[in-house]
Amino acid sequence: MCLLLLRSECSTGTMSQCTGRRLCQPDPHGPNPGAESGRLLCGGGARRHPQSPQHPPAGQRPLVPYPGADASLCGMVATGASGTNAVRYGTMRDNVLNLEVVLPGGRLLHTAGPGRHFRKSAAGYNLTGLFVGSEGTLGLITAATLRLHPAPEATVAATCAFPSVQAAVDSTVHILQAAVPVARIEFLDDVMMDACNRHSKLNCCVAPTLFLEFHGSEQALAEQVQRTEEIIRHNGGSHFSWAKEAEERSRLWAARHNAWYAALALRPGCKGYSTDVCVPISRLPEILVQTKEDLQASGLTGTIVGHVGDGNFHCILVVDPEDHEELLRVKAFAEQLVRRALALHGTCTGEHGIGLGKRLLLQEEVGTVGIETMRQLKATLDPRGLMNPGKVL
Repeated sequence: MCLLLLRSECSTGTMSQCTGRRLCQPDPHGPNPGAESGRLLCGGGARRHPQSPQHPPAGQRPLVPYPGADASLCGMVATGASGTNAVRYGTMRDNVLNLEVVLPGGRLLHTAGPGRHFRKSAAGYNLTGLFVGSEGTLGLITAATLRLHPAPEATVAATCAFPSVQAAVDSTVHILQAAVPVARIEFLDDVMMDACNRHSKLNCCVAPTLFLEFHGSEQALAEQVQRTEEIIRHNGGSHFSWAKEAEERSRLWAARHNAWYAALALRPGCKGYSTDVCVPISRLPEILVQTKEDLQASGLTGTIVGHVGDGNFHCILVVDPEDHEELLRVKAFAEQLVRRALALHGTCTGEHGIGLGKRLLLQEEVGTVGIETMRQLKATLDPRGLMNPGKVL
């Protein structure tokens, strides 16, 4: 999933949840309601899906859609969701200003104080950050105040192909090191690109590929695009395809967002299994090249796709759930990938969370003292173990 960016064209409305609809209403908090733009109050069931019957209030519109199921915004907060926009705009963790949380005992907590939505604070512990990504183990998030980002003056997207995984990821690292303010930069390996061509009716080169997008003024975009092209060509990139019109860009990103379904179509009737690791950008070429080699050697049907601007990527493995031997190979591949990420000073999950399956890996990552501290927090807030028992810890 990827962060929803919204444009605020009026300063008098907030979003709330009421009988399955979103309502635009004045903010009751503060001496001058509506004087500040750039924030949005979302009820617990508010959803991001463009086809959802819940529509944004007047004067607010999505800047870009993002993939995944019809996720609720507060659910995205609870899981610390992120995705294609995170390289420039940050993850949910970076865009939540305040949370309304029902604690296990029934008390209502506003993590930054009732009605507050400041950009910075040094007041006490960061309670908002504590609940973002807590996966429902500490309390029930019922409302979230989110930061809004202005829609850019101009947007341009592009795809380009590379002779190897190494060349594609080296380009990513060099673009970021050159401080090009790229808005999105996504990697798809040759298998994933072939699947997307078939599923989304694209005509891209079947090769390791980068999807990029740039936001800014017309002048700034020209400079960003020129510098990016120089870097990519230096690394052997070719087959540039630029998309400037909104319809072209939407078609391009829809293909990326439907990558999961494209991968499943490689083996109709089988199930998908997604890995999720994140490493420092400087170690990204190393782990991606090794992962591609491991995937080819494993004999598994799988693709690589990732938010490489953040050092985060996924292997989507398509498996027969009735084939016990294949399931064992999938498990072995996933564990090997995570431990390689940890060895490179990365994390066992960049955005999907711990849940049940990565509890032991979390212990390896944060250590004994880290786990004990988390257990103490859990016991203090939820002494009866009511909230998502068994998850995370």
